[in-house]
Amino acid sequence: MRIVVKVGTSTLAHSTGRLNIRQVEKLTKVLSDLKNTGHEIIMVSSGAIGMGSGKLSLKKRPDDIATKQAAAAVGQCELMYTYDKLFSEYHHTVAQILLTGEDFEVEKRYENFSTTLQRLLELDALPIINENDSIATEEIVIGDNDTLSALVAIGARADLLVLLSDIDGLYTADPHKDPDAKLIEIVERVDDGIIALGGDSSTKLGTGGMKTKIHAARLCTEKGIDMIIANGSDPESLYRIVEGESVGSKFLGRRA
Repeated sequence: MRIVVKVGTSTLAHSTGRLNIRQVEKLTKVLSDLKNTGHEIIMVSSGAIGMGSGKLSLKKRPDDIATKQAAAAVGQCELMYTYDKLFSEYHHTVAQILLTGEDFEVEKRYENFSTTLQRLLELDALPIINENDSIATEEIVIGDNDTLSALVAIGARADLLVLLSDIDGLYTADPHKDPDAKLIEIVERVDDGIIALGGDSSTKLGTGGMKTKIHAARLCTEKGIDMIIANGSDPESLYRIVEGESVGSKFLGRRA
């Protein structure tokens, strides 16, 4: 399988913005193991702004563009240094790709991205992708890594997109407010009823929420790609996902 795994800031970092070392070590071990079995792994990693904010000792995620870009530049260095070190321990080579909205909107740039991504996989590298927050502006920003991961999955012709976050999946209501809320294990179609469950939640370090995840699901499923939302607190759940077990919420790709 060709699998895109998107990891949210809440999975990678503590509430301080600093790297959650134990969690990242578990994640890289599982992804390395899945790659060893023959699966092609593409990682979309959030966390640059959040970690940069922590390393710069900012008290909260910055609001202005200039500080966001500065934090991203600092945080991206730490992210890739950590990934390179950890994946190298399992004898895997990582590659960094940073993208903006223009890379998907301009045909030639999108073609270059797709060609590079394909070649990296042929060379047995593990691509790690993030939005290029240090240069993106409001005009060219993608906005969130849920959408970015869906666009990457489509461009890579992936079989599956897995969004790892701080939630177990899509519920019938907000489980923090409604004790009767139930996890929706299978979503056959992203219709108006499913979209209405999105809300606007996000974390103080990240930009995503259920709304952006449902949007990502709609993009993927329209292209025939399955998507799963699962809790990133247990990276080993990826084994169960690959083995076909029910984990989180699965959005079924439309089949021709």
